[in-house]
Amino acid sequence: MMGHQSRQMAMIILAIASLIPENHLLRKIDRIVSFDFIYDFPAPYYPATGRPPIDPVSMFKMLMIGYLYGIKSERRFP
Repeated sequence: MMGHQSRQMAMIILAIASLIPENHLLRKIDRIVSFDFIYDFPAPYYPATGRPPIDPVSMFKMLMIGYLYGIKSERRFP
């Protein structure tokens, strides 16, 4: 028997932060460490014109998470 599919799409709004426990390691690090000091290190190497670069703080946080959780590649998860 052929079923009838609804053409209406269901939408779920979810705050990802609500899924992370308050005592999680990354939440503790974020409360204690201010990563604003990182902007000063690469500033002389960025030109004033051209495409906007990747945010250095985001790059540092990605590398730190990879180190803390043993993620060796962004393409292949162990």
